[in-house]
Amino acid sequence: MDLFTVVVTVAAVLAGAIASVSGFGIGSVLTPVLSTQFDVRLAIAMVSLPHLAGTFVRFLLVRTHIDREVLLGFGAASAIGGLSGAALQGIVQSSALAIIFGLLLVFAGLGSLTGFTQRMRFSGRRSALVGGALSGLLGGLVGNQGGIRAAALLGFDVQREAFVATATAVALIVDGARIPVYLATQGADLAAHWALIGLLAVGAVGGTLLGARALRGMNDAIFRRVVGVLLLVLGAYTLARASS
Repeated sequence: MDLFTVVVTVAAVLAGAIASVSGFGIGSVLTPVLSTQFDVRLAIAMVSLPHLAGTFVRFLLVRTHIDREVLLGFGAASAIGGLSGAALQGIVQSSALAIIFGLLLVFAGLGSLTGFTQRMRFSGRRSALVGGALSGLLGGLVGNQGGIRAAALLGFDVQREAFVATATAVALIVDGARIPVYLATQGADLAAHWALIGLLAVGAVGGTLLGARALRGMNDAIFRRVVGVLLLVLGAYTLARASS
């Protein structure tokens, strides 16, 4: 096993643990690591399979906490918006979009740390539809739906278990829609790296199980601080990459 394989496997475990706590993170952590050795589009496709494995296990663990009202409104709109953004990604590519994306993540992270998002609540089906569609569209365009979806979900009055469960259910819907596309367009390339993809899937599942234990030990205040810090880090990374 070479050094890159060790590093990316450790990253998969860490990503799975982060996603169990925050509802996002597998794609955010693994895609940049894989992009150091593979083309970005192939890296995204490769990550989608470990992402599905980790997300499915996380769904089994938290499915009873799903907020169905938020899922049906925000979740469905987010999935549709995300797929639309991904389809337009090759046409609309701009560093300005990535900067806006990064700033929104930083704003959401600061809002979670300061308590601002708890005072700025979204309510009603219309807010869920609009928030889900816009966050999904922007995430699909930039190529990172999980972070912006979690940022938008912070505006809804849901407890930590419902937050993670609902974000997980939405991610599972998106995976179910996008993976067949990746298999159809890049199936041969994915098959050539099946061993690495399988190893990353095992790592993501292992991290998911570890992270689930950490989530149970958190109260809501600590949970929101953790999510806030993760959003800040992802936002700062996005801004740094956009300006480079």
